[in-house]
Amino acid sequence: MWALPTPGGPDDFPRLVQQTAALDPSQSSSRAVRALLAIRWKLGELLGWDGPDAGLGSRVPTLRDRLPVDLREAPGPDFDALPFTSLYLLGDEWAAEIANRTMHGVMHIGWVPDRTGGYRGQMAVLVKANGLFGAAYMAAIRPFRHLMVYPAMMREAEREWRARHGERTSAHRIAWIAEGSG
Repeated sequence: MWALPTPGGPDDFPRLVQQTAALDPSQSSSRAVRALLAIRWKLGELLGWDGPDAGLGSRVPTLRDRLPVDLREAPGPDFDALPFTSLYLLGDEWAAEIANRTMHGVMHIGWVPDRTGGYRGQMAVLVKANGLFGAAYMAAIRPFRHLMVYPAMMREAEREWRARHGERTSAHRIAWIAEGSG
């Protein structure tokens, strides 16, 4: 679980959802992230990891079909560049899923109170590897995800948030750093 660098007020969650759905890591300012993603997408194309028969509704059923009716009626936004499908969107939480030949994953974004009376985003990613190959693949890419991709994405999320929404207060930033997230 990650505390997202997105300080704000109680009504800023839709902005976080919009920013996340518009994310395009292939346009990252990090050359390493762009290179890793280009390699991954090329391997996926060559090996058929991401084909129509590898994802939601074919290899694995979508979790959306198992949601209560009220959540199914609140599907959330489409993604601009990432191969995620929204599951549901509420006033302070959003979930989306992804599946391919290597795994089935769910990203959950919440809007939670911080220690200063403000709010911030919080993200959890749950992944179920697909078989032995998926488990080996996920283990092999773990260091790259945790040392390169995720830190770069968090820095970019913070820059984008500040550029679009400004710094709410320096107190929010100071408290966020004090919590050990920055």
